[in-house]
Amino acid sequence: MEARWSKLMRVMIFGCGYSGQAIANSYQATGATVCGTARSAEKASQLTHAGINGFIFDGTEFSPELLAQLKEITHLIQSIPPGKDGDPLLKLITGRLSALCPKLEWIGYLSTVGVYGDHGGRWVTEETPGSPILGRSINRIDTEEGWTHEAEQADVTVAVLRLSGIYGPGRNAFVNLARGTARRIIKKNQVFNRIRVEDIGEAALFLGHGRMRGIFNVTDDEPAPPQDVILEAARLMGVEPPPEHDFETAEMTPMARSFYGANMRVSNAKIKDAGFRFHFPNYHMSLEQLWRDGIWRG
Repeated sequence: MEARWSKLMRVMIFGCGYSGQAIANSYQATGATVCGTARSAEKASQLTHAGINGFIFDGTEFSPELLAQLKEITHLIQSIPPGKDGDPLLKLITGRLSALCPKLEWIGYLSTVGVYGDHGGRWVTEETPGSPILGRSINRIDTEEGWTHEAEQADVTVAVLRLSGIYGPGRNAFVNLARGTARRIIKKNQVFNRIRVEDIGEAALFLGHGRMRGIFNVTDDEPAPPQDVILEAARLMGVEPPPEHDFETAEMTPMARSFYGANMRVSNAKIKDAGFRFHFPNYHMSLEQLWRDGIWRG
């Protein structure tokens, strides 16, 4: 019965990029029909070549083909980050979600743990009030609430997936070391959580398959200083790690420096208590697998 129900799932992933394609892979493995959007015809064609029905969506309007597909979907996943003017998809569906997607059962909104703000290295959970310190994270809070409201109005279940720093094949410390762009920035007591991209895919499948609602932190078990990850990758590669740079005096772009403004340890207990199990619960075993299997380049 479960396999048969999976084949009835029709999934639309808005913004089918790095995380979106991992989500598509997880759903496709169950037999679900998966569609995804990209901003250009070339990228939409690449999605189709990968077995994902590709559609063009630039945030301004739905094409007739995309509108027709929306009539059939059961699961909608929004991966497009909000811009200065908010979430373009949310603006287009506000007040007409039921009319656009009459068969819709579940929405997954990809957000960020950045909504928690700075907690001085203390643990945060889904119950921790959001206190974002960056404009892009403030927009995320508003967008989370917007999607929750629209879903409730349409009697559709919605889950918010708050993601930590995303890495995986093609995007990781090995790649940065190989390019010569890896840096060991030392800020006292600073820690970050991370999440392997394949675990994002599996978490989205788990929550969507169960049509679960609420906010879920999708993050690893081991918040750690960023320089430790670089050291571990260099050890596995058998190369010298880059020199240390003090955060206070290091040359960094404003964007890069801003990431160090939020210091916290993010708990993933809620989604695990719901029954989900991470394939890559910490960076040690994840990096080892990327290196051992030769997939770190992507």
